Amino acid sequence: MRRLPLCVCILLLTVLFTATTLSAGNYRNFITSVYTRVYEVRQMSDPAWLEPRWNDISRQVKVDKIYLETHRDMIVASRETIERLKKFFHDRGITVAGGITITVNEANRFETYCYSNPEHRKKLTEVVEFTAGLFDEVILDDFFFTNCKCEHCIRAKGNRSWTQFRLELLDEAARNLIIKPAKAVNPKVKMVIKYPNWYEHFQGLGFNLETGPKIFDGVYTGTETRDRRGDQHLQQYLGYSIFRYFENLKPGGNGGGWVDTYGSPVMDRYAEQIWLTLFAKAPEITLFDFGQLLRQIRPSDRAPWQGQQTSFDFDAMMASNPLPEGTEAKPATYALAAGYTLKQVDAFLDKLGKPIGLKSYKPYHSTGEDFLHTYLGMIGVPIDLVPEFPAESTTVLLTECAAFDPAIVEKIKKQLREGKSVVITSGLLRALQGKGIEDIAEIRYTDRKAILKGFRGQKDLPADLRIIIPQIQYLTNDAWELIGGMTANDLGYPVLLQAGYGKGQLYVLTIPENFSDLYSFPTGVLNQIRNVLLRDLYVRAETPGDVSLFVYDNGTFIVESFLPDTIDVRISMDPRFTKIKEVTTGEEFSGKPGGRRTVYSVQIKPHSYRVFSAVE
Repeated sequence: MRRLPLCVCILLLTVLFTATTLSAGNYRNFITSVYTRVYEVRQMSDPAWLEPRWNDISRQVKVDKIYLETHRDMIVASRETIERLKKFFHDRGITVAGGITITVNEANRFETYCYSNPEHRKKLTEVVEFTAGLFDEVILDDFFFTNCKCEHCIRAKGNRSWTQFRLELLDEAARNLIIKPAKAVNPKVKMVIKYPNWYEHFQGLGFNLETGPKIFDGVYTGTETRDRRGDQHLQQYLGYSIFRYFENLKPGGNGGGWVDTYGSPVMDRYAEQIWLTLFAKAPEITLFDFGQLLRQIRPSDRAPWQGQQTSFDFDAMMASNPLPEGTEAKPATYALAAGYTLKQVDAFLDKLGKPIGLKSYKPYHSTGEDFLHTYLGMIGVPIDLVPEFPAESTTVLLTECAAFDPAIVEKIKKQLREGKSVVITSGLLRALQGKGIEDIAEIRYTDRKAILKGFRGQKDLPADLRIIIPQIQYLTNDAWELIGGMTANDLGYPVLLQAGYGKGQLYVLTIPENFSDLYSFPTGVLNQIRNVLLRDLYVRAETPGDVSLFVYDNGTFIVESFLPDTIDVRISMDPRFTKIKEVTTGEEFSGKPGGRRTVYSVQIKPHSYRVFSAVE
């Protein structure tokens, strides 16, 4: 055998040692990145400012990659600063990429560039060329939209709707102001568009989910959900489902999920956003931003349910604050919370398969029953949102947004005649009236409302709770009422209807006027809904509302409670499974027959999750 020269051996050993050293301590199942705004990038030009802050972050969370922003609010970092920072981070084994935020004044209600304004178009091209010349990967923070209605835009819009005008305008801008100039400067640059969390309204401000994922080299997902009481009203489940949706827009091209520290009333809410992103199998998670990660953790960040050994253990996190030997104690920051949560999830993430769920069709640029899928996710219905009609699925969920497909009634008919099941919401029923849905079943959405005090066969709702639903009218014996809601005068109105067509079954699910009232439905009613929607899944969780189920194709699943108290949960399994095993502890559970299913009893702590594996 021919021996390598000594110098080559030494070089190889050095490379191997360096690579091992750089990867040591980092997470096994995902890349962790930190995004840095241009404001902090400029401050980083001072080593005395940068080094202690970087040391604080990197001792609390293991970072693989950093995004250095070149532009935000018309401020541009200098080339000299960027080059110096690239060396600083490369020397520490950190991958460096670029970032651009296309705002004029973010503080002024997110004032964006005007893509009808020649000066703004010229400025953006210059920023893109500058950034692409510095980096081989550039991400656009989630402001590549337009809310401008200046005279330039009013004249350019003409008779088009604002939505159509902006979709066309930003498609052109993406091609000619971003992709083309970036590739001209650096042919190998990867241009990534990060989409924010408000996907239901994208088209109205120019985010084009039909063309954008195709023309950009990659997409990235805003998985931040913050506090659902905030002005966006985003449900926690969105942090998981939006990543899966964007993955379906560009399979294999969704680079990761992105969370921030804003709007989290307690530390647990921040941690939940991180682990929900990873439950969706995001290959990378970006922590926004460098400055916010240095925000100190305060006693008020401790949730009232802490002390019950929850998934996010505040006290254990604080005790884990790592410090080099002989140094003074330093305050824990949000970087510690991120690091603690990432390490916890990394321990089992490789045991999970590919996420699966109930297919639900959302056509491009559609609206209707905004974010309803995420509310359904909060009652234990795993959702797999797709941009093309899932004809291969034996059960399909269609909400009001499906009406944007002019052929949707014919697609429903085809599914039913093939012996499959289609579940439509009351909102879609309303949208399709007079458009052929009555040819399947003469079920009618009326303008009348019913105020429910309870449900047939269930205990009444709390005295101070009244749920308003639309009254759905149907023909006796042509459709069957599976779930009935009851008024104060004991009148019943359908909550779930079933009607046959061909060899299949159409179901109509009545949605409350306030979507979150779904969480107040009794567990027995939710079980009936889940039994219809999830008939094709091997597992269901029989729980109250505000509890989610995450299912994977290898027999693993996660049950997570967003409730403030410990709850009892019945896990209903396909009978081919003989037992379930908790992945994180190894504890095994034996089940009992429950009709055609096998049922297992477990408890879930407040704002906690448990990871299980089904054993055949």
